[in-house]
Amino acid sequence: MEKKKKKIIGLCIVLAILIPFFIWQNNYLTETTYEYNVSDIDPALDGMKIAQISDLHNKKFGKGQKNLLQKLEKYQPDIIFVTGDVIDSNHTNVEVALEFLEGAVKIAPTYYVIGNHEMWLDADTLAELKSGMEKLGVYYVDNECLSIPYGETTYNLVGLDVDNLYGSKLDQCMEMVDEDKFSILLAHEPQYFNRYCTIGMDLVFTGHAHGGQVRIPFVGGLVAPDQGLFPEYTEGMHVEDQTTMVVSRGLGNSIIPVRIFNFPEIVYVELRAD
Repeated sequence: MEKKKKKIIGLCIVLAILIPFFIWQNNYLTETTYEYNVSDIDPALDGMKIAQISDLHNKKFGKGQKNLLQKLEKYQPDIIFVTGDVIDSNHTNVEVALEFLEGAVKIAPTYYVIGNHEMWLDADTLAELKSGMEKLGVYYVDNECLSIPYGETTYNLVGLDVDNLYGSKLDQCMEMVDEDKFSILLAHEPQYFNRYCTIGMDLVFTGHAHGGQVRIPFVGGLVAPDQGLFPEYTEGMHVEDQTTMVVSRGLGNSIIPVRIFNFPEIVYVELRAD
């Protein structure tokens, strides 16, 4: 009986340590700032500040997303990119998804591409989400190329949904790209990096990998959807030829409910001309 009591006490101590640890890991917002600096960037884009939000999955950071929106507002981005899965198909809440977007558009123009969880929604729920975004003034980039003004110049913004990350639709979008302009691609999934490089994108924003969900110190992410164990693309900047891809660790969870050594992340990128 004494031995059993010691085991129960030991288990309670472990839980008393782990539960606060998991809560902290899943709710402490981190901010990562990268500098994109290349010699041939349009000098008119120097100083442009981009904020990226990805994989929110209906996660709430304070009432009305107050904690998340306050950090975005303090950074004062020129533009906000939302790279999919702001909603979760397993516990869908359109109101929570729109709550964040309503705050985001008040901070900066907000551009959105859908991820796999939006694609998994039933038609009525997806239509409700898209209608809500339109009413708020969120720009849904639907397999197209837009010309975005910044100061005295413009740049290309291509947005693809998850069904068109590597097929003919991407090629069709590229036909609309002004090759003399700086080009940004919003694409939910990072594992197609080689494909993104072949089309000559300058800067790509992705998410989807959730940072590998569990991060092993000095090793990296443990597992990611569509990449399997020890995935290559889970966070950070990746460069090949003229293309740089930014991978966000994201903010929320889906199937696996906890993050370990993998805090929720807001990504910032500042463009710099040499």
